[in-house]
Amino acid sequence: MDASQGNNNKLPSNLPQLQNLIKRDPISYAEEFERQYSVYSATLVIFEQNPTVHNDQLHELVMFMAQVAQCYPKELKEFPQELMTLLKRHASVLHPEMRMSLVKALVLLRNKNLLSPTDLHILFFQLLKCQDKHLRKFLQQHIVTDIKNLNSKSKNMKLNKELQNFMYEMLKAKHAVAAKTSLNVMLELYNKKIWNDAKTVNIITTACFHKVTKIMVAAIKFFVGKDDDGEGEGNKSDSDSDDEDEQSALKAAVMAYRVNKKTKKRKQKKMQKVKNIVKKNQKDKTTKINMDFSALHLIHDPQDMAERLYRKLEGMNERFEVKLLTMNLISRLIGIHKVYLPNFYPMLQRYLYPHQREVTKIMVFVAQAAHDEVPPDELEPVVRCLANNFVTERYSNEVMAMGLNAIRELCARNPYGMPEDLLQDLAQYKTHKDKGVSIAAKSVIILFRDKNPMLLSRKDRGAPTELKAEEKQQVFGGGNAKSFIPGAEILSFKVENEDNDNTDSEGEDWIDVDHPEIYMAGSDDEEGDEGKENEKDEDNEKTLTTKEAVKEVMKLTAEERAERASDIVTSRFLTDQDFAKIAAVQAAKYVEKFSLNKKNKNSKRKLDIIEERPEQGELVPLKNIEMIYKKRKHDKESRMGTVLAGREGREKFNQRKGKMNPNASTTNKQKKKGKNFMMMKHKVKGKQKKSFRDKQMKLRKSLLKQQKFKT
Repeated sequence: MDASQGNNNKLPSNLPQLQNLIKRDPISYAEEFERQYSVYSATLVIFEQNPTVHNDQLHELVMFMAQVAQCYPKELKEFPQELMTLLKRHASVLHPEMRMSLVKALVLLRNKNLLSPTDLHILFFQLLKCQDKHLRKFLQQHIVTDIKNLNSKSKNMKLNKELQNFMYEMLKAKHAVAAKTSLNVMLELYNKKIWNDAKTVNIITTACFHKVTKIMVAAIKFFVGKDDDGEGEGNKSDSDSDDEDEQSALKAAVMAYRVNKKTKKRKQKKMQKVKNIVKKNQKDKTTKINMDFSALHLIHDPQDMAERLYRKLEGMNERFEVKLLTMNLISRLIGIHKVYLPNFYPMLQRYLYPHQREVTKIMVFVAQAAHDEVPPDELEPVVRCLANNFVTERYSNEVMAMGLNAIRELCARNPYGMPEDLLQDLAQYKTHKDKGVSIAAKSVIILFRDKNPMLLSRKDRGAPTELKAEEKQQVFGGGNAKSFIPGAEILSFKVENEDNDNTDSEGEDWIDVDHPEIYMAGSDDEEGDEGKENEKDEDNEKTLTTKEAVKEVMKLTAEERAERASDIVTSRFLTDQDFAKIAAVQAAKYVEKFSLNKKNKNSKRKLDIIEERPEQGELVPLKNIEMIYKKRKHDKESRMGTVLAGREGREKFNQRKGKMNPNASTTNKQKKKGKNFMMMKHKVKGKQKKSFRDKQMKLRKSLLKQQKFKT
């Protein structure tokens, strides 16, 4: 007998070897496969008579058939259906290992595209009823992986819609495990950006009203969880371009604003302020454009969802943490979608007390639920509640500071609910002895200098600027739409463009903008510049420097600026250099004090010192409420570190052990240390502690001696 014949005799008992040979040459080993298939059919019949027992032979044959199924599609056409029928019929009584082997065989068939995903997912959701934790984890992982692979190259919208409808049906199922698994699958697919469409989000919203608390909490946490930061390669390029825009705008601002300079110190101080304003405006602009696009934006009917959640919250008997999650979701729906839910604010007022657990989070919810379309009558009681319950001398300084911070965050989103008398009372805390309270009160004053300074007392309004003079005071329900870009009036002048090599047309060298000395080398010669102003003012077609153009803009009235800016915006496209010049002139207006110049000295201009600040963020960080400026006490380690640092470089503060002069004689005390113990024994004995009897005898002798002297 040759070697090949002996190898064939071993194939019936060596399925891995036969599997390898069949994958290489299916036709040559068709006979061996038919023999194994007949054994599988007979073993399956025997197994169905007693499905609770684990059958090793059936396990090996099932895995063998699943591995070679693509080689004999006609013979194994009914094989997947047989396994699915076996699982449907005996899923609850099967041995766990046997059940897992059948499931893995179906996964292999699905990976070979021999089984439709919908049929397999339906079966797997039915298997979730089995009391097998490892099986449920495996099934959920496969469903997510399978859907991810289906959408790896391109999204199959028809199949996705079919699977989403099935997930929605499972979410409404009475079986809690199936509903929880369906929710977990959709949450994971959304986080992996596979199913991140509006339909998936709105299916998840239905889970927020589920009767099972775990499912409801998981859905609510999805909406109130951490938003996507959007970090990636695309955003890296965006940040690089934003840095370039900031540098160009900052360069234009530094070059533009060099007017009304009296001293070098004042010049540097004002220029540094301009730099800070430009950087802040660029940062706010970038933050506003690249805002977090969370799932809350994809909800179809946020008004109905907020109302249903509020009704559920009213009758909720769950733990306080669950109530906080529900409050958070309602407040975000109100703030982001500008939902009107007047009953929500009185509910939050019931929790606004310093002794309330998690009161800082409730303050955040109050601020998040405020937007510019909420009537002042709804928010005024909330503001007074915060002031009466927190900003009072009855409580600690930390409580007062948090109350003022909460009022600031609320009024930053809707300043119309602040009464004038209350604001002026809160402003008095700017002189409080505690630093945290005083800074919090000053932040409220600074906010209303921008929002509505007329509510402040005259001394707290601050000096008006050119930018504030252009703006009109906002009222509740009134818009602030403009038909032009503020600051575009500078483009009506012919302004020379600065070169990229940091030099201007006059040959003056630039110093790096990050350096404190940000002025050009030839900027001291201002008299010549002022002498040229009249010539360039007469002929606007003549090329002006950015500095001179800003001077000309400051001479115009608000109406003239608006007219010129409107003409520029409607007549041309603006470039990045144009926006840099606009940012420069706006920064100059921010620090330039408003005054009636010679050109419009006799004209009556109404002074509305309202500046439109960039829009507030969608969410209120908890640190904005808990932000307390106070010098904390050092712990023992930090105190010892400070003490030891102060001792460095000085002699040790103790008794000197050595002699100042090594040749000097020693003292008697030092000589005693070198003497023999027997020589000092009698002296050491006198220093020993006396017994009680010795003390008693000594006291007796002392009393007798005193009595003798008296007689």
